Amino acid sequence: MIFMSEENTVISIGPENAGKRLDVCLKDLFPDHSRSFFSNLIGQGLITVNGDPKKDSYKVSAGDEISIRFPQPKEIDVTAQNIPLDILYEDRDILIVNKPKGMVVHPAPGHEDNTLVNAILYHCGDSLSGINGEKRPGIVHRIDRDTTGSLIICKNDKAHNAIAEQIKEHTVNRIYEGIVIGNIKNNEGTIDAPIARSKTDRKKMAIDPAGRRAVTHYRVLERFGAYTYCAFKLETGRTHQIRVHMASIGHPILGDPVYGPKKCPFKLEGQTLHAKTIGFIHPTTGIYVEFSAPLPEYFEKLLEKLRKNG
Repeated sequence: MIFMSEENTVISIGPENAGKRLDVCLKDLFPDHSRSFFSNLIGQGLITVNGDPKKDSYKVSAGDEISIRFPQPKEIDVTAQNIPLDILYEDRDILIVNKPKGMVVHPAPGHEDNTLVNAILYHCGDSLSGINGEKRPGIVHRIDRDTTGSLIICKNDKAHNAIAEQIKEHTVNRIYEGIVIGNIKNNEGTIDAPIARSKTDRKKMAIDPAGRRAVTHYRVLERFGAYTYCAFKLETGRTHQIRVHMASIGHPILGDPVYGPKKCPFKLEGQTLHAKTIGFIHPTTGIYVEFSAPLPEYFEKLLEKLRKNG
């Protein structure tokens, strides 16, 4: 039984849902929303069971009364700007763009405009998901300002929920390419090390046993003696994950002044890291789709220089 008011939605759990995880149960009862959506509401204290907050792993029982406060949609106050987009694919549900170096994904202090969000607002108008709030319409994941490559934009909440669920379940195929400093010993390997906000510098991330699990698989593509060109497959998607992981094994990303040397022998603006390929189940067709963004010109020229010098 579901009772809805202006403030809360109250559910009485029947025997058919008894024993399910709280987040799974809610996803089954409200199929337009994802498990991760409800997990976020639980974390914000917007969901209670019999008047008490519970973890998303709580097993519901018949007769439990669940109260949900669905967040109200906010008006978008970000300005649409006519900024050219490199579009890899577009349909009524999703937009895949190739983000250039130096572009911030969404507005933040110090970067209020000229962001990817400003650009997609101009391109898509009102056709964007609003789940991430007024500053991040359509954004289901992000890449760093100086990282280039493929990024998914969601045009409606259904698509957003479907992609967010795949990201949470680690089923989105994300392949990056980058150049690291030094000659990596093994041709391939896996870094499984938890990441958290640095305790000494809040602008940085760091390996921390108390952090969230983070897994990066790497494979050598080419060797240049002092540098190695690699492919990275993300199993998880923590902030600065590849940059932190590679620096932790003594091979920081070339051009990364945050986790590597402050000075770079090449004229680079930020790390040589590119989100090459992204693959996922399409939210409407249910078919696996995959898109690849070509390497930016500066990256190709650097590879040519390294090949000549090598």
